[in-house]
Amino acid sequence: MGHKILDMDAFGAAIGIWRIATSLNKKAHILMGDVNPSAKPMIEKFKTAEYPDDLFISEEKAVNSITNESLVVVVDVNRPSITEGPSILKKAKNIVVFDHHRQSSEIITNATLSYVETFASSACEMVSEIVQYISDDIKLKTVEADAMYAGIVIDTQNFNVQTGVRTFEAAAFLKRCGADVTRVRKMFREDAIDYLAKAEAIHNAEIFKECYAISECDSENTASPTLVCAQAANDLLNIKGIKASFVLTLYNNIIYISARSMDEVNVQTIMEKLGGGGHRSVAGAQIKEGTIEDAKKRVKEVLKEMTEKGEI
Repeated sequence: MGHKILDMDAFGAAIGIWRIATSLNKKAHILMGDVNPSAKPMIEKFKTAEYPDDLFISEEKAVNSITNESLVVVVDVNRPSITEGPSILKKAKNIVVFDHHRQSSEIITNATLSYVETFASSACEMVSEIVQYISDDIKLKTVEADAMYAGIVIDTQNFNVQTGVRTFEAAAFLKRCGADVTRVRKMFREDAIDYLAKAEAIHNAEIFKECYAISECDSENTASPTLVCAQAANDLLNIKGIKASFVLTLYNNIIYISARSMDEVNVQTIMEKLGGGGHRSVAGAQIKEGTIEDAKKRVKEVLKEMTEKGEI
């Protein structure tokens, strides 16, 4: 299982783990709850006769089917409160964690094995390596390679951030397994309404302290507001003089903040002040109370406070 509002990296990594398990003749399932709309087209490709009907299961079904011999594999997250199934972690006797985010004060403490590689670009990169290490007999199908490749592409912003040699090696492995760059790219083309929402967020951005861009993204008419929010934050970095960008959106009564930077500012530490986290150049946070204006004010307060202390 991955985190709440499953995204492409979490899904691709889960598919990779599922393939490993089934190749070893083990029955496996992927916990599925709310999904990031951008990942839905890829997920639909696994709802065919080629895959078992119970490939995706609910938290309730997972909890009821767990035994002392069951192994729960958590991907792309190490905070129990934001996993797709917190109740599963309480019942499971055997837990393995694969994550690429820096650990916060809240972690899965009862894991049998916790593999956290903060230098990895994505969970899909990590699982791609594991697939190769476990056995030469594990063969990814083309659609599985596409899913894992997409996870890397999305998390690295088309290999622009958090990308190292191992990232390209993982991508090359997935290409050899049949992943198609054009096919994946077509799957993530934006709807016109999302494109316009992103353009509006960029147009309305406020420049704070001459080097920080802060904006908000309309969520009412967009299919995937959190994705549009992240894309807008990425594009704001193209403005000369901008060291970091912060774009907020309200989705399902939660305010999501996407933070991005080039190399001068560590947005991870900024987001940690707001209860979030991530990586040096790609981070985020979720705020469950107040309005977007309140959240913007809090972002500015954190920036001002950290600047005065010489932390950024």
